[in-house]
Amino acid sequence: MRLVVVTGGTRGIGAAVAKRFTDLGDRVVVLGRADCDVTDEAAVAELFGSLGEVDVLVNNAGVSASAPLTKTTMDSWRSQLDVNATGAFLCTRAALPGMRARNSGRIVTVASTAGLAGQKYTAAYSASKHAAVGLMRAVAAEVTGTGVTSNAVCPTFVRTDMTATTVQRIAATTGRSEEDSARIVADMSPLGRLLEPEEVAFAVTFLAAPEAAAVNGQTIVLDGGGLQT
Repeated sequence: MRLVVVTGGTRGIGAAVAKRFTDLGDRVVVLGRADCDVTDEAAVAELFGSLGEVDVLVNNAGVSASAPLTKTTMDSWRSQLDVNATGAFLCTRAALPGMRARNSGRIVTVASTAGLAGQKYTAAYSASKHAAVGLMRAVAAEVTGTGVTSNAVCPTFVRTDMTATTVQRIAATTGRSEEDSARIVADMSPLGRLLEPEEVAFAVTFLAAPEAAAVNGQTIVLDGGGLQT
């Protein structure tokens, strides 16, 4: 039985990921904001020190906000970089030594298509997700040739509370109905619809599977074919 740690695991994508690992028979530790602040270096070190041998780390904790670059505040910039990038760094740094010592482990970072291509009004979010993807690739380079892998999934808009907030923001800004605003968001993807959290969870568990040992330093893009990397 593997020990799987899922940050941001209490709802949305994280909850779906945790459920899928549980259904596979793994022991899953779900971390929400009340359990551990992933941006707090000491708290992360203490928590991972108490967990024992972590076999799979899923860096899923994330926040988002949108605004034109000139209206992006320093607080918004720092918050998104701290959670989306620094949080993944701290958790990965805490879990990696044990994985290296056992020559076995999986690190999967839930990033975004915004981590591979710029999108207007998302300077801080895009920058933070690019950083998360870059971190994943750097870690992959360090563990090449070992039994540890580091990969990422990059979904388009997913049916989560975060996306619901985006829809509400569009509705408030444009005066459109929430239904019309939801269609605008869905049409941003070649799929013409929102992804379901379970679809992202499937990709995460694939990358974490023992059979995926040859997959390292890769991004799985979940957008129906819009981005090809």
